[in-house]
Amino acid sequence: MDRTFWALADPTRRGVLLRLMKEPGLSVSDLAGSFSLKLPGMTKHLDVLSDACLITRTKTGRTVAVNLSAAPMREAMAWLNQYERFWTVSLDRLAALVEKDGAQ
Repeated sequence: MDRTFWALADPTRRGVLLRLMKEPGLSVSDLAGSFSLKLPGMTKHLDVLSDACLITRTKTGRTVAVNLSAAPMREAMAWLNQYERFWTVSLDRLAALVEKDGAQ
């Protein structure tokens, strides 16, 4: 899970995952172009995502297609959901405070 959060900490990598969710199977070149990165820079981001098991790469000839693999994000979401009660209680308290101030 540490690798998942590390990979998700970077906005470019989050953007790559979003793009792959919308357009599975994009080539590394297509991804690099959409983020104004050179191939070595995109490859480094893809290596981090691959190490976190958030993507898979398939090579056909000279073209490498990239696909999203969401399973590690499910584990991270399950961990985050443990804290939902805390967030909900805090938001309920804030709402009550705002309502109280509005009534005065």
